[in-house]
Amino acid sequence: MKLRPVLLTTLLIASSRTSLAADVPKALSKSEPPAAAAPRFDTKFIDTTVNPCADFYQYACGTWLKANPVPAEFSIWGRFSELLQSNQHELRKILEAASAKGARNDETHQKIGDYYGSCMDEARVEADGMKPIQPALARIATLKDADGVVLESARLRRSGNSALFPFGSTQDARDAREVIAEADQGGLGLPDRDYYTKDDPKSKELREKYVRHMTAMFRLAGDTPESAAAEAARVMAIETALAKGSMTRVERRDPEKVYNRMKMAELQTLAPAISWDRYFVEAGVGPLASINIASPSYFKALDEQLKSASIDDWKSYLRWKIIHDEASRLSSAFVNENFAFYGTALTGAKELQPRWKRCVAATDRGLRDLLGKPYVDATFGADGKERMLKMVLLLEAAMDDDLGKITWMDDETRVKAKAKLGTFVNKIGYPDKWVDYGKLEIKRQSWASNQGNASRFEFDRDLRKVGKPLDKTEWGMTPPTVNASYSPEKNQISFPAGILQPPFFDKKMDDAPNFGAIGGVIGHEISHGFDDQGSQFDKDGNLKNWWSEKSGAEFKRRAACVEKQFSEYVPVDDLHVNGKLTLGENIGDLGGLKIAHAALVKAQAGKLSSKVDG
Repeated sequence: MKLRPVLLTTLLIASSRTSLAADVPKALSKSEPPAAAAPRFDTKFIDTTVNPCADFYQYACGTWLKANPVPAEFSIWGRFSELLQSNQHELRKILEAASAKGARNDETHQKIGDYYGSCMDEARVEADGMKPIQPALARIATLKDADGVVLESARLRRSGNSALFPFGSTQDARDAREVIAEADQGGLGLPDRDYYTKDDPKSKELREKYVRHMTAMFRLAGDTPESAAAEAARVMAIETALAKGSMTRVERRDPEKVYNRMKMAELQTLAPAISWDRYFVEAGVGPLASINIASPSYFKALDEQLKSASIDDWKSYLRWKIIHDEASRLSSAFVNENFAFYGTALTGAKELQPRWKRCVAATDRGLRDLLGKPYVDATFGADGKERMLKMVLLLEAAMDDDLGKITWMDDETRVKAKAKLGTFVNKIGYPDKWVDYGKLEIKRQSWASNQGNASRFEFDRDLRKVGKPLDKTEWGMTPPTVNASYSPEKNQISFPAGILQPPFFDKKMDDAPNFGAIGGVIGHEISHGFDDQGSQFDKDGNLKNWWSEKSGAEFKRRAACVEKQFSEYVPVDDLHVNGKLTLGENIGDLGGLKIAHAALVKAQAGKLSSKVDG
């Protein structure tokens, strides 16, 4: 069962509503605006006109918020976003040097340079038009039945396509040492099942825009206005049926509900319209003895659609998946229409990001460790890793102290909680063992071809883990990622080099800003090990109840209090926070700040240092 690692989603120093006006270095090219300097902590962002005891958030962030409206190419903006942009400029330097004409590169720089260079070759992309997707569209046109649909979806999945359902490797939640295969719900064009099922005016309007968007994309692919509208309607009907069979986001937060390991005979009974053995062979994993089905209700709905929807309906669905998934790698007409819906209508962004930013992000996603290693070499030194590790250990010690003082937790549970904390695996900056990309072919050729090669390489690498012992050294995030995570199955916290930069972590600053920023992040991830999800996994990463009945009941009572508190918040218009959905993040924030402050006091021998700038 793959309970997705809990990523940091709440910012502790500033808002995600609105940029730091900072000194800027020389621009990389005359056609681009100058890059902002690395965003650092600065007391000038504090709004001293506000009483911190009355509104601490406004006091801490008010001046920054006033000076920094959301840029047109973004739907949200905050210190996370600033650091992401700063990292993108660092990555751009590496990639432009590697892709420059006549560059003498080793294998790593050749591959990242050619990957980025093919993405930046806009003239070739425009000239290719729909050429990259025509072979797949031609295959789809020849399909005769549901079996053909299922097998084609397996072929597409290897190239990164989202047709039908996600499929890959995961840890067995009951035996975290074992890697097994997993299939999950998916196959939708809108972000979540609720977009298809809610009846409020905004949801209905968005669905209408989605159908118009699909119609426009089918027309770009060569359909007549009439056939494009008909295809869009077919896709919407299938996706709506699949959405209704999908689990809600709240349901998916329950580890027990997404763990459903079954043998092949059980799977064939669950969804008999799918030739599972043939699917697995086509996907490249071969026969399987068992698999985890994270969302059985989804596969029942998929089975029903494979039986009831016509082959023409399914051809339209697969055509849409090809067009949609490849849109960002096709000509500008597809890119612009794709952004008009997914960028503007769905998230509110007003401008498409410049091509270099999109290509930097694509290279980071596609070549992960290949780009990550030169990034780490350029930005994150051994001294930074050493200081960060000391902070992590101090926060873990503060958490251990806190566990020792909890009056509602009995000694039996306390011993197990401390044992779990004591076996945390701390990943800082970058992997100790980098992925070998020797067999991946990347050339200065078609951008879509390079992306397809990279997707197949990663998909096949992932499936090779099935049936083998878990490799705990592997990272889930790329080194430049501006985020952090806790994995309950691995019982580990990860802090990529990308977030270990100012303003979160600054080797030149004193303890207080570092403990307040990255310290809060560290504490947030440590707290996830004991939130409503993480608390269901033991020290070895197994889904197993280690709480006494009394302590477990006390924990749930307190968690329900936090859930109720946050559900009463109304951040925008009449939109209430879903306290049940955000419970893990809220526990992470509250616990994280508490132990970060305790660790700072401990680091300074119980006495905070003197004031700085008041």
